[in-house]
Amino acid sequence: MDLEWMYWTVPTAIFFITIFLMIMGMLVWELVSPTVERRGFLRIPTTRGTRFFVGLLGTAYIHLAWLGLTDLNLWIALPISALWLFIVMRWG
Repeated sequence: MDLEWMYWTVPTAIFFITIFLMIMGMLVWELVSPTVERRGFLRIPTTRGTRFFVGLLGTAYIHLAWLGLTDLNLWIALPISALWLFIVMRWG
């Protein structure tokens, strides 16, 4: 039986390491300064972790829409999605 293996590329490894480091940073931030639920433009009570999760989902959708709707380089979507994550974390 021949098994198919996933071969990790450097960009894939960097992506997952970055997400892991961001989650660890959120953990340290929560331990140092516990979060309080608040309502922002998302119109639901959210914590820091909720806003982070919604922000990451948004960045994934931005990249998928970019891939599906344009022929432009995907790297152009990175600052757009980073801006979205910042806005959600700050005012979401």
